[in-house]
Amino acid sequence: ARSLAHLPFPALVSIRPGTMAGVPESVLKKRKRAEDWAAKRADASKAKQLKVKTQRKEVFKRAETYAKEYRQQECDKVRLRREAKKAKGFYVEDEPKVVFAIRIRGINDMHPKSRKILQLLRLRQIHNGVFIKVNKATINMLRRVEPYITWGTPNLKTVKELIYKRGYGKVNKDRIPLTDNAIVEQVLGKYNIICVEDLVHEIVTCGPNFKAATNFLWPFKLSAPRGGLDKKRLHFIEGGQAGSREHLINNLIRVMN
Repeated sequence: ARSLAHLPFPALVSIRPGTMAGVPESVLKKRKRAEDWAAKRADASKAKQLKVKTQRKEVFKRAETYAKEYRQQECDKVRLRREAKKAKGFYVEDEPKVVFAIRIRGINDMHPKSRKILQLLRLRQIHNGVFIKVNKATINMLRRVEPYITWGTPNLKTVKELIYKRGYGKVNKDRIPLTDNAIVEQVLGKYNIICVEDLVHEIVTCGPNFKAATNFLWPFKLSAPRGGLDKKRLHFIEGGQAGSREHLINNLIRVMN
């Protein structure tokens, strides 16, 4: 009889208590890690859903408050006009706090200082538009570059249409469309601006965080108006397109938006 000593017998494998027989320990660790990740993702998803649900109520509440405020302002204007007319006078509205500027001409024969001002106003391309806070410095800058831009006072409807239709935000230096309130909250949440309605309200009322709001908004890229702009070298009051057109800027934005 031959001896069995020469046959290779497998070594005994020690199995840890509580583990499945025949499953490598690395596979068990991988399963445990995957289960932990899945649990964390589920918790994060629940927390996010709860936050969105709570925030949605807050957004609706703010939107209602803003709508009530806008209606009250319009009613006050009508009342003051009627009182002035009754007293045989006339009502003078407040000076505008915000203007919207649109670039209408290129860079041919442009003075270096005018080019620098357009860069500071972020009007680097034709048909770019930006919201600008009205003060002595900005008015002087606008007048210096008047032959190359047109500007005026936007109303609430114009601001809403621009932001909702052509609004893009600057997120980590990238141009991101404003398709979700989370994008606004990510950048402007520290200023208590958590939704698009907050952004509109901050610009319309020229609030304390107007600078942060306008810097967050990418310059608006408007379309060329149908038929083009005639007589761009003449001022608006001379039958051209350049310079201040006050409330009539809203008509031009409607055509270009």
